[in-house]
Amino acid sequence: MTSKNSIIEVKGLAKEFNRVPAVRGISFDVYEGEICGLLGPNGAGKTTTIQMILDLITPTAGTIKIFGKEMKGNREEILGAMNFSSPYVALPGNLTAWENLATFARLYGVLDIKGTIHSLADFFDIRALLPKMTSSLSTGQLTRLNLTKALLNSPKLLLLDEPTSSLDPDIADRTRKMLVKIRNERKVTMLYTSHNMEEVEEICDRVVFLQKGIVKDFGTPNELIAKYGRKDLNDVFLAIAREHGIDKED
Repeated sequence: MTSKNSIIEVKGLAKEFNRVPAVRGISFDVYEGEICGLLGPNGAGKTTTIQMILDLITPTAGTIKIFGKEMKGNREEILGAMNFSSPYVALPGNLTAWENLATFARLYGVLDIKGTIHSLADFFDIRALLPKMTSSLSTGQLTRLNLTKALLNSPKLLLLDEPTSSLDPDIADRTRKMLVKIRNERKVTMLYTSHNMEEVEEICDRVVFLQKGIVKDFGTPNELIAKYGRKDLNDVFLAIAREHGIDKED
């Protein structure tokens, strides 16, 4: 299902804030066509890492290559082929869903704005929501609207920050199935953060565990479950977060 063509290459990546390390020399790859989980407890460095990949903050050390290129000198090309979705990033509530999508479509340089929005709205089953004010939408509807926004530029790489957070089980299940469908049909590579380990087990091909700003372990969910002798990925998460059965690193 996945190739070994690296879409994201992180090497020796570090970030300090006022001399306090948030990320400490991490390295990992995300391969073309896979859904890779970036996991860890609060404060592990996940958000900082994603912000560096998005070029929102500058690394203290290390390199990031996306599509085989460094951001410096290739920023417009790289960012034009990727996108980001998070339930914690609010769309303007005083615009309709259509107005929000059309605004982002223009920013992304989408040629067929109407056709693209309608096609994605049908995919995410939000066509009826387009004329509604964004402030009136439910959490699940906003999640689907955010995912629609994130696919307007037909990205090759999608960064997803807890995309099913606060969703009810039915909508969360539909969202996971949509993401797998997007990966399968559109060949979109995804870097995926979540605290729901059952969800991660279901859709992630591989996972990278961060703890205290370092990579503690990585592999497929089944590989890690077997390695730690646990019944599921949630127990692996607890073992890593609590440093049971692994060497402690300062």
